[in-house]
Amino acid sequence: MACLSSPFSIRCCEDSLGRLKTIHPSDAASSSTTLKFPEKSPVLGPCPRPRRIILVRHGQSEGNVDEGAYTRIPDPRIGLTQKGWEEAEATGRKIKDMILGDGADDWKVYFYVSPYKRTLETLRGLGRAFERPRIAGVREEPRLREQDFGNFQDREKMRHEKSVRLRYGRFFYRFPNGESAADVYDRITGFRETLRADIDIGRFQPPGERSPNMNLVIVSHGLTLRVFLMRWYKWTVEQFEGLTNFCNGGMLVMQTGYGGRLSREFRQEGLKMGFCGSLDRSRGNERYSLLVHHSPEELRELGLTEAMLVDQEWY
Repeated sequence: MACLSSPFSIRCCEDSLGRLKTIHPSDAASSSTTLKFPEKSPVLGPCPRPRRIILVRHGQSEGNVDEGAYTRIPDPRIGLTQKGWEEAEATGRKIKDMILGDGADDWKVYFYVSPYKRTLETLRGLGRAFERPRIAGVREEPRLREQDFGNFQDREKMRHEKSVRLRYGRFFYRFPNGESAADVYDRITGFRETLRADIDIGRFQPPGERSPNMNLVIVSHGLTLRVFLMRWYKWTVEQFEGLTNFCNGGMLVMQTGYGGRLSREFRQEGLKMGFCGSLDRSRGNERYSLLVHHSPEELRELGLTEAMLVDQEWY
């Protein structure tokens, strides 16, 4: 199959009524054609859970290399640098290689994306790695937007505000005319509930299909993704404040399976003892762990404590 080189149409959920926008990741910022699409396909039984939820931070942006950009360009309109485009395309290839490693034939990807220019451009870069039939859909999700820092940003004033934030606390400090991380937490809570509902009804599954090899990709911003992790894993404010951003164009993979070294050893021992069936039906096999794909060392670099790592281990 040829990789994405020309525009084509995919179905993209637009609202709770199931109305869809016909777009391709390469044209996510411009297309406005709409289609009628059912809320869920008429299949019996529960829909399979996605194999992975992949969190992707946007590639290097104009604001990452020039803070002055925020004084003259609205934050939602700040795009990627050339390096940012390259990072996005490289991450798309990494995601595809990871999925191909499963050996499944029926895998697909479904994208949720922040409406900011830099995340939409990152989506376009990611999408170039995937053949057309592999993309199940794209959904633009405003709740995944960047933390609001208060319209145009004066450079010196923003540096002062960030120094005050360190004294006040990174989670609760609200920027003037903007948001705190706690405000972002509230809207991410709403998005999480939508995401869980989408998973339960298989909204991202094409009509008549129910593949267990679906991969959800969330393209967003550094703080927003950290808040998403905090909300999903029920981390405390103190634990959140110890986290750091992953790099521009970086990804973090939440994957179903058996998280952590101890859990993998337990599973291997159980298989030797003939417990395959009961282990496969265990609760752990349905949960999403960061330790299925990442090493403890990688996660410690992002600020996860030993207690947070232990919470990722199950069988």
